This record gives sequence, C-alpha cells and structure tokens, in this order.
Amino acid sequence: MTPTNGRPTAEHAEAGDRPAPARTAPDARPERRSGPGGAEAGPAPARAGHVPAAPDDTVAAVVRQWRAVHPELDTGPMEVIGRINRCAALLQQAEDAPLRRAGLSRAEFDLLGALRRTGHELTPGELARETFSSGAAVTKRLKQLTERGLVERRGDTRDRRVAHVRLTDSGRDLVDGILPEQLAYETAVLSVLSADGQTDLAALLGDLLGRLEGRMGALRA
Repeated sequence: MTPTNGRPTAEHAEAGDRPAPARTAPDARPERRSGPGGAEAGPAPARAGHVPAAPDDTVAAVVRQWRAVHPELDTGPMEVIGRINRCAALLQQAEDAPLRRAGLSRAEFDLLGALRRTGHELTPGELARETFSSGAAVTKRLKQLTERGLVERRGDTRDRRVAHVRLTDSGRDLVDGILPEQLAYETAVLSVLSADGQTDLAALLGDLLGRLEGRMGALRA
C-alpha cells in the first residue's frame, strides 16, 4: 500500500520490496523537495548507495498492526509522533542518577535550574511558564524546596498576592555541583547515536518544535 502522500510504507521495507533507485538522465533536473506551503526547498540530498534500514522497534510493530486493521489510512505520522512520545516516556522513566543521589526529581531540578540560568528572582507563574508546569505543581515543589532550604520566597512590597522566588546559596551550590554530572549522564544516554546523528536530530527536533510552538494554538481551535 502507498499512502496518499506518496511515501512508501514500512511494509515494503520489511518485505525487502524497495523500488530500485531512479536513474537520472544527463539532462534531467535534480528532484526538488517541497517546503512549507508547497515552496521548493532545494534538491534532495544525494545519498549514493545508502538504503535506510527498516525500523525495528515497538512503534514499528504498532504501525504494522494498524495497517492490518486500516490498510487504507496513512500511518506515517505515527512513525514520527509515536517515536517521539516513546522516547520521551523512556527518558522520563530512566533513573537520573545524579539527581537521585541529591534527592531531587527532574521537575524539581528544572525549577532550580530556571532560577539559576535566568539569574534573577521569578514569580511562581513565571516558573510555571519556564518549566512547562502547572501552577499547582510549581506551588507544591516550591514548598518542598523551601523546606529544604534551597529556595526562599519574599512578598511583593506593592502586591501581597505576588511572591518572588530566588535560590539560596545552598540551592545555587547544589545546581552548580549537579549540572556537570547530569550532563555527563545525558551524554552517556545519547551515546547510542553518533555525534553527527545527535546534531542532525537536534536540528530536526528544533525545527519541529519551533513550528509547533507557533501552530498548536491554531490546531486546538
């Protein structure tokens, strides 16, 4: 089956039924790729002699099952979004050893990190936006971190409803001590990819994220 967007499905790849590479006549133009809105994005990169291996992961199995149930549907989006979600879930389940040793969750470290990298006080609302968290979750984490002496709050002199949060000296020292260890841990996690692979993946994810951040509001509506 070929989806409506013209992309070959993984069923062909798994069966070894890949089409032979097209030969380009001497006077033929290189294939053009379509960018956003149908604009040409330049010639497709030549990858002579390279045939991508068929994916063999849990998402590939899920896609095969859906194709058996609904062969008329294009399941291509599942191959991207499904893998992003699966990778995110696995990374969230992984034990962040440096954080665990410090008695911190990833969410708590992100909150402390937001205060450290911005270099100034933040309100709970600003912390929620910086860490992509709900206000209730930030309030709970701030209470725990305050009890540990890692952050402190002060009231706004003009509006008692507003609080300002900053790192204590202990909180700043903790973040600065953990960060190199945490980066080394994450480097080990990503070592399954080559340096070039990591660079390419970061660029693709950055492009996707930038576009989604501008479009998700419209898609929800």
